[in-house]
Amino acid sequence: MKVGNEHYRTIWLNKDGRSVDIIDQRWLPHEFRIVTLNTVDDVAIAIRDMWVRGAPLIGVTAAYGVAIAMTNDPSNAHLDKIWHQLHETRPTAINLRWALNEMKSLLEPLPESDRPEAAYTRAAEIAAEDIELNRSIGRNGLEVIREIASTKKPGEPVNILTHCNAGWLATVDYGTATAPIYMAVEEGIKVHVYIDETRPRNQGAQLTAWEMNGHGVPHTLIVDNAGGHLMQHGQVDMVIVGTDRTTAQGDVCNKIGTYLKALAAYDNDVPFYVALPSPTIDWTVMDGVAEIPIEERNSDEVTFVQGRAADGTIATVRVSPEGTPGANPAFDVTPARLITGLITERGIAKASAEGLKSMFPDRR
Repeated sequence: MKVGNEHYRTIWLNKDGRSVDIIDQRWLPHEFRIVTLNTVDDVAIAIRDMWVRGAPLIGVTAAYGVAIAMTNDPSNAHLDKIWHQLHETRPTAINLRWALNEMKSLLEPLPESDRPEAAYTRAAEIAAEDIELNRSIGRNGLEVIREIASTKKPGEPVNILTHCNAGWLATVDYGTATAPIYMAVEEGIKVHVYIDETRPRNQGAQLTAWEMNGHGVPHTLIVDNAGGHLMQHGQVDMVIVGTDRTTAQGDVCNKIGTYLKALAAYDNDVPFYVALPSPTIDWTVMDGVAEIPIEERNSDEVTFVQGRAADGTIATVRVSPEGTPGANPAFDVTPARLITGLITERGIAKASAEGLKSMFPDRR
């Protein structure tokens, strides 16, 4: 995607061939900052403190973290240490564990002298694979938008509601839930996107809205609780969200508030789709509610909010009384029964064990 007239990925290898540059997403939409990650500790902080976020991007960043670590100490003991260090940064997103396992399984059989080069090569491959997965998701999701545009909304915009940020900022490029939207715009299909603000970190308001502005997509920012009202009044034609972990039976773990949107969509017969690259499927988990660990983040994300002040500075202000505690579960689980379909790189699967098995018989 582009920032201004320049194409950017969210992460790329620096000219020194060792460190990586990232877009520091903490400052968007008010400032566009690029920072360099030089050490595995830098990578761990960037993932934990959400300089980068989104399950696919977290996985790619972790892969580069392993590569950086191998240049300093390519031993098995160090590989095990950094696996655990990076895995503990964000416990919910399965792409993190997937990428770390990919790197470890590749590197362990190799002589130590070969590990640094092999690690950087595999990290670059994972980044490139993510882009291709997202392109394919975009093409498959575009079919849904085309169908609605031609049969239900001829000549009118297709109104799409999305939650959190599953855009190119959550991946290496294109995004998951946003990829079909961008491709629809490029094809000339009229769309309009309702963007949930997505408290507590406001990733819809700050990141998705910034992306839509940059890509020229008509959109409207709404408070998180407005989605159900819009659906009741026929103002939403489809919902499309991303996912941080999908169970083998089609339950979806995504940003907190996704479950409530799915309930509202189900009650109002609004199609509810989830866009997911296959590395977000956790084939070892069946019951998402019971088995997926839900990250509990710092309560300051609830009791404070960041924005641009009247004088132009970026400021963090308290929105609750001193002494009032805040609870901050970062994700919730949407049961498969509420999901119309799972948009994958191979097609649209039913949200069920059978649907996923038929789509990915080789991945189980």
